Amino acid sequence: MKQLLLFCTLLISSCGSKVDQEQLYLLNGYWEIKEVTFKDGTKKEYSVNTTVDFISLDSLKGYKKKMSPKFNGTFETSNDTEPIQIRISNDTIFIKYTTEFNTWEEVLLSLSEKSFSVKNDQDITYFYERYEPININP
Repeated sequence: MKQLLLFCTLLISSCGSKVDQEQLYLLNGYWEIKEVTFKDGTKKEYSVNTTVDFISLDSLKGYKKKMSPKFNGTFETSNDTEPIQIRISNDTIFIKYTTEFNTWEEVLLSLSEKSFSVKNDQDITYFYERYEPININP
């Protein structure tokens, strides 16, 4: 019952800001987390990230992968990927993540060329900005 209540609250709160399905291609690329807002309203800001998320989406399926940027503009990564699938219900876009340990969904709240935000079923909102590599070459 508690999960149903959280889901309904999440669904209702996300209806005000809709993302157009035509924008989903904007998710492709490198993203870094900038802020997390918790259910009680407290926020955690991330000024420096040691990893960024790479998202590759083709139609309504794709994957997310953690990448570690290097100062020369390249990335280190593992072979671990999280398959993702887009689900659209009542004009709300959900991103479904699947790992060998868990499956979960987040509501896509906003999306532009430079940023996006998602909210999970625990009412935690994640704000991402497009990653701009730092290239320090002589």
